Amino acid sequence: MKSDSPLFDRIRVKPDKDRRPKTGEPVCDWAGCEEKALHRAPKGREREKDYWTFCLAHVRQYNQNYNFFSGMTDDAVLAYQKDALTGHRPTWKMGTGKRASAADLGGAGDPLGIIRELNGRASAKSQPDPDHKPERRIVRNAERKALETLGLEAGVTAVQIKARFKALVKRHHPDANGGDRSSEDRLVEIIQAYNYMKSVGFG
Repeated sequence: MKSDSPLFDRIRVKPDKDRRPKTGEPVCDWAGCEEKALHRAPKGREREKDYWTFCLAHVRQYNQNYNFFSGMTDDAVLAYQKDALTGHRPTWKMGTGKRASAADLGGAGDPLGIIRELNGRASAKSQPDPDHKPERRIVRNAERKALETLGLEAGVTAVQIKARFKALVKRHHPDANGGDRSSEDRLVEIIQAYNYMKSVGFG
């Protein structure tokens, strides 16, 4: 082949030595150890992004003795653990009316006005509505039946239930009827109804 051939430049020749860059393998950071360091270990609290590199034997030894909370008081450890539940992010109780700012949103602001609208609705809810009626408590079927047995309607108070119970017992008790036991079954129903109402918090 001629040296001035257009194909000559495309011929690959094996180099006389390996020209690839050498990547030196790290050596174990343990004092006096010359083994290859293939394992990372954290350097400690407040240095979470810094690591030691150890060989297998020394990383095991380091991990056995590692204590993230060393040097902290018990109160500081408890505070850290409590804060860790929320990922160390600021939190506040629901319903406190804290408004989200651009800083809370990471500088994103509120271009669509959604946060502003929600905050406005929350502040409007915090003011009493004159037309608002309090929600009625849900009355279960068993409770409704007990109230019917006592001759009462939903929404009565514990005092009213107790007064009604006493009046019905006086009316249906055999001693009040001259020993007549014809209304004894009715008395049992009244007592059971009253005991049920006591069990659900009326008594």
